[in-house]
Amino acid sequence: MDSTTTTIDTQADVEGTLKGKDAQVLGRFRGQIELTGRLVLGEGARVEARVVADVVEIAGDFKGDLKARTLTLLEKGRLDGTVDTQRLAVREGALLNGGVNAGERAVAERPVVTSRPSVTGFAAG
Repeated sequence: MDSTTTTIDTQADVEGTLKGKDAQVLGRFRGQIELTGRLVLGEGARVEARVVADVVEIAGDFKGDLKARTLTLLEKGRLDGTVDTQRLAVREGALLNGGVNAGERAVAERPVVTSRPSVTGFAAG
């Protein structure tokens, strides 16, 4: 991740809508995430959200609906929800519970989101 990546730190507890290009979640997030680029959920991340992004990597806990061109569920990743993705990789040790729609037609439309990072409905805890 580079300097233009929006980061939700390990101590953060955020609720709202996150829009932009790239984001990294290391703490807690609840709400909606819309990205034109990459979303990375670190090992300590706990996310309950509706997500639309180009590429998603999950090493933490995710619960909700996810739509991405490419999804990688890493060794310590946990996903509970529904997934629409063109490419899916699930590493040994990962947990996937829910509905999966994978393949070329799974993500018919690319998300239309702003390229400027923003967070709304911020609630710190």
